[in-house]
Amino acid sequence: MACHGIPDLKPEWLGASGKTAGKMNLLTLQHKMKIDPEGYETELALLYKHFDSLLFLFQQQSALSFSSINGDPTVSKDLGDMAMFLAHVTPYYPTQLSDYPCKLADLLRSSAKSLPSSLRCHLTKALILLINRKFVDIGETLGLFMALQTLGDRTLRKDAFSHVIHSIRRMNQKHKNETQNRPLQNILFTMLQEEDEAKAKRALIVLCDLHRRRVWFDERTANAICTACFHPSSKIMNAALSFLLGFEKIEEADDSDVDSSEDDKNPQVVLQREDVYKAHHKGTLASKKKKQAKLQRAIRSMKRQQRANSEKDTLNYYSPLNHLIDAQGFAEKLFSRLQTCNERFEVKMMILKVIARTVGLHRLILLNFYPFLQKYVQPHQRDITELLASAVQACHDMVPPDAVEPLFRQVVNQFVHDKSRTEAIAVGLNVVREICLRIPLLMTEDLLQDLVLYRKSHEKAISTAARSLITLFREVCPSLLVKKDRGRPTNPKARPKAFGEVNIASNVSGLELLQNDDGEDDSGEDEENDSDSSMFDNDEGEATEITDNAHTQLSDEGNDETEESDVGLDDDDESDQSEEEESDSEDGDGDEDEEQEDSNKRKRKLSDYAGELNADTSLRALKRIAESTREFESSDLADGILSNEDFKRIKELKAKEGAKLALGQHGLLRKGPEAKSPAFKVPSSEELSLKRVNPSVLETNIRRKMTKEERLELVKAGREDRGKYQARAAIKQKKTGGTSNKQKEHKKNMPMVAKRAKIVRSRQERKRLNRIAGKQFRGKKAWK
Repeated sequence: MACHGIPDLKPEWLGASGKTAGKMNLLTLQHKMKIDPEGYETELALLYKHFDSLLFLFQQQSALSFSSINGDPTVSKDLGDMAMFLAHVTPYYPTQLSDYPCKLADLLRSSAKSLPSSLRCHLTKALILLINRKFVDIGETLGLFMALQTLGDRTLRKDAFSHVIHSIRRMNQKHKNETQNRPLQNILFTMLQEEDEAKAKRALIVLCDLHRRRVWFDERTANAICTACFHPSSKIMNAALSFLLGFEKIEEADDSDVDSSEDDKNPQVVLQREDVYKAHHKGTLASKKKKQAKLQRAIRSMKRQQRANSEKDTLNYYSPLNHLIDAQGFAEKLFSRLQTCNERFEVKMMILKVIARTVGLHRLILLNFYPFLQKYVQPHQRDITELLASAVQACHDMVPPDAVEPLFRQVVNQFVHDKSRTEAIAVGLNVVREICLRIPLLMTEDLLQDLVLYRKSHEKAISTAARSLITLFREVCPSLLVKKDRGRPTNPKARPKAFGEVNIASNVSGLELLQNDDGEDDSGEDEENDSDSSMFDNDEGEATEITDNAHTQLSDEGNDETEESDVGLDDDDESDQSEEEESDSEDGDGDEDEEQEDSNKRKRKLSDYAGELNADTSLRALKRIAESTREFESSDLADGILSNEDFKRIKELKAKEGAKLALGQHGLLRKGPEAKSPAFKVPSSEELSLKRVNPSVLETNIRRKMTKEERLELVKAGREDRGKYQARAAIKQKKTGGTSNKQKEHKKNMPMVAKRAKIVRSRQERKRLNRIAGKQFRGKKAWK
């Protein structure tokens, strides 16, 4: 076969000009060309002409619709091998093969569908090799590789997809190359908006993968993925919705992997109430000191861990829905599609979740969404916990309570009643708690008192949910609770904010912590400070801290004078405290006026004594004076300018408060004002908007009834290590071998003493039986 006057050329005929006349194949020739490019320019020209002839012949035959070209494997194999050979030697002959990459790309654009699968893969790999060596720009061939992914060839689709991802990642490896990213993004965004489902799907997959890998982690990519929810094809819409819902799960999985690796390095410290009790009430004095020192070290370790977690858990939350340019329009448009679509129930649930997540994240007002949810709030509804979690997610403080009240009443009426199942009541109470956490104005006093009665239930899930509701309203609005359920709230006058009420920040967040800071570093929390601070306790069991001035004053005073001067003050203090305790036990919280009067009296006493007290006063009095005067001290921050050290200290103090809160929840703070700190901290509206409601949280402590298959599996698992049942008689019958030791015992000769004793016992037993037999009543017709 000849073409253009060139005879049939076989690689085996080629020899190095001026070198040896031996035969060689393409791989050997390729190796020699890389070593000596100038010596093989003639062979390169011949092979390039041979490639042109093969390409021309292939185009002519494909134009004439010869089917034999697809069936003949030799033609496609020769063309593919020649293409790979030229791609490997192109870096060594850039001038001679300058037009080769364009020919290869044009061939794939024009006739990629008609090419055999093997030849198409060879040509694609050759073009990828040229792009990796920067002979072709990725921007010129991105559309081609996206089109190659839609041909239905799995191997080709995988190669083209991985090449696009790795090329863009390599381009942005050192820094974000916006000048090259923008044209590539425009190509993919245009493909995503096309009606062709295959191209739009591949474009969406590439965008999602690059966004998940944080390569294209910008607003344009996030908005493009979100707009794919409105694509005419339901498959594209489902893929976009799945990515938006699954992105948070991906982030949580990555964080959990990091946390698990860190936990392996730094194991968590766990303290129990039993350890605290033993450290203070069991053992000798020396052992108690050792236990208390060990306990303090564990508490400091917990505080450090809590600080590290709080610093790590700053608001670095991200979701593609965060960067929506028009979040209100997106939610309204998606909700209109939800109302009119005829998709499966699973697709409707995904749309509903995305809408709820968008409404909660951006705190939107979509009033028609809550009546739509109300239709599905039934205990027998499919995936009801996920639907209720979406309903909770869509609630925030900017929504009018009147719009959410019908949905709230529906949850209470359908789930929380005496004839409902245990699981439904527990889920209903948990949903009520989560909604009231976001919109406390929905709760009324009568309804709350009815729901609180479920704390006496024998089911753990119900009682736990009811107690959590009590804990919430102790902090949010204690006045709605019955007096005995209020406990000792931190702020008895607390009330929920009215609708539309906003707390405007007039100062830096956490500045009050800095103003109340004693200036002690975290390193000062050693065993000596802990022991010193725990030595002096007031009547309520709270540890008192002593300032340096108090230490200097107390160092010069005499013991006798302090005792005499302290008598009156201590008696007054103890009497005041006993009176306050009696009034608290009788009146509970009491009226607000009485509390104000008591506090005013206490302040007047301290102010009266402030001028009279001198260095010869008691430690308790000095402490009270220090606390009263600390409030009126002039702050160093009067100018209102904070330095970097101040902001750093505020961050540390916030972490310290979080650590104390965590210890208080476990009951590990036995002394100090932190021991009475609230066990529950109400999160802010911004924190609630970023928090994703997990449906499994609504089902905590619920024991599900096992199915028959699960019970059978449990029974079979218990039988694995147990042998087959057999009666003891059957086991004896199957026994082989000699007699047992017990049988041999019967055949032994009995000792003489034992034999005589046995004879005596048998004779006595026989006499007793004869004596009893003579006294038995045999009746009138008894036989002898």
